Amino acid sequence: MVDVSGKAVTSRTAVAEGFVKMTPRVVRAVRRLKNPKGDPLEVARIAGIAACKRTAEWIPLCHPLPLTHIDVTARLCQNGVLLRSSVTTAAQTGVEMEALVAVSAAALTVYDMCKALDKSMEITDIALVEKTGGKSGDYVRKAKPRAKPSKGRGR
Repeated sequence: MVDVSGKAVTSRTAVAEGFVKMTPRVVRAVRRLKNPKGDPLEVARIAGIAACKRTAEWIPLCHPLPLTHIDVTARLCQNGVLLRSSVTTAAQTGVEMEALVAVSAAALTVYDMCKALDKSMEITDIALVEKTGGKSGDYVRKAKPRAKPSKGRGR
């Protein structure tokens, strides 16, 4: 692990997104809660939060961090599910990996919960969207359209 003992404790945030592409049939099933395993959006949200808290166990050289806030959302779109995580800490290193792990776990959970309906779903576009704090300063990713908006469910 990198030695961060000389760094100042500062407030740091990171936001990540990912997408699970689905057929219209699977999107309709999720919208109507017609899924054999239950509500994939809510379970994905909880899975993302739980995974985020264990990032140092997922990624061998990550520092375990005192997380002060985790938010994971799953929004149903016309062509799949848009996942977004936001993570905050006051620490000597950033929370980018925590945000990315949260989105990854949430996306895998959506896939797992919907695979009985269609195994051809794709997990795509997992990326850091923005981060604040730390020595390297702020970062904002240039926007890339990932999802077609829907009037359906979202959290």
